[in-house]
Amino acid sequence: MTRKRVLIAAGAVAAIVAIAVVSVGTWLVLRKPTLGGLETPTGVHIKTVDTAPPSAKKIPAAEHAGPCWNAFGGGPLRALARPAIHLGVPGHSVWARGLGDLMEYPPTYCDGRLYVNLERGKTLAIDAATGKVLWSRPAPGKTASSPAIAGDRLIVSSHGGTVTALRRDNGSLIWQLRTVVPVESSPVVVDGVVFVGASDGRLFALDVVTGKVKWVYNLGGRISSSPSVVGPRVCITTYSGAVGCFDKRTGERVWLRYFKRDPFQYSSFYASPASDGQRVFTVSLDGRVLALDAATGNTVWERDTGGFTYGTPSVADGRVFVADLDRNVRAFRASNGTTLWSKPANGRVLGPTLVVGNLLYYSTLDGWTYALGVQDGALRWRFHAGKYAPGIATSNRYYFSLNGLLVAFKGSA
Repeated sequence: MTRKRVLIAAGAVAAIVAIAVVSVGTWLVLRKPTLGGLETPTGVHIKTVDTAPPSAKKIPAAEHAGPCWNAFGGGPLRALARPAIHLGVPGHSVWARGLGDLMEYPPTYCDGRLYVNLERGKTLAIDAATGKVLWSRPAPGKTASSPAIAGDRLIVSSHGGTVTALRRDNGSLIWQLRTVVPVESSPVVVDGVVFVGASDGRLFALDVVTGKVKWVYNLGGRISSSPSVVGPRVCITTYSGAVGCFDKRTGERVWLRYFKRDPFQYSSFYASPASDGQRVFTVSLDGRVLALDAATGNTVWERDTGGFTYGTPSVADGRVFVADLDRNVRAFRASNGTTLWSKPANGRVLGPTLVVGNLLYYSTLDGWTYALGVQDGALRWRFHAGKYAPGIATSNRYYFSLNGLLVAFKGSA
């Protein structure tokens, strides 16, 4: 009888476990993710008094080469591309500056000055002609992002939970928005409004002059990506599987979609949305490349690379470029997703790709930076330094953020 009771009890336990597994599985399949909504900002404070001003330094004369690279990705579309600039492969290095800390994100540039965030929490202004540091400003936390340029202001986000406006000429503080959560997103400024995401899922629109909150949309999922602005819409991705666009003036939801990687789990997006002005392109951590109509959110095409992917795609001349941690780099046709070429990356790629003229750049965690031909993916150049984002370009120079080394290269063209 005792053995019979044990068997009955074991069967009952097994049945309960089976029911629980089925119930959880059914819940995972049927659950509906949140659409979020506009909300009144809470836990937010604006500081306008500078308690620790940096020592101002006279800014020497510097070259003024265009175009400006105002934000991560080059501008509001986050396209990571300057197809009209033809510098050829990097040639002679004009200067190199060791910054004593890694640069996960590339610098921004305008009016002869570079602005760069360092990982441990510092923003630098650097003379683009000489590499001389003009001023530096500490942040209250890590700054794994690119600062955004907006006229005479520089907008900096930090893991210390701040979005800060600094004066570009000397780094002094104008205003600082303090949240209760880290801000990893690289800000962008359009029409006097700062757009930036916070790690608790809030997408902020701030007045660039005062820092005042214009609207907040809570998506309910972690935001590590950087918002892009496509016409009248601001678009963002989340770690909870969402891609969405919102009215940039009011914050009202235009469209919001969630993507599953299997019947039970949603995809996660670290990559920012990049755009060609008509479509939004992004890629999930599990290698799902998406092209969505920017106006409606409808899927134009999707491809599965199968490679673990963090880096934001670059978009240029009807092509979309994606590199991944599984050591591959690919070019897709922007209109229909046709694979134009696929090449080994010769290393694990964590950061974004970059297009300059007819060259595609990327850096690997193995410590190399490469240039491939945009048309055919053939190797054109390599350099034994780099780790994350390769850098940016102006009309007459490359500025490469090679881990802790910032280098200015002349082109060979």
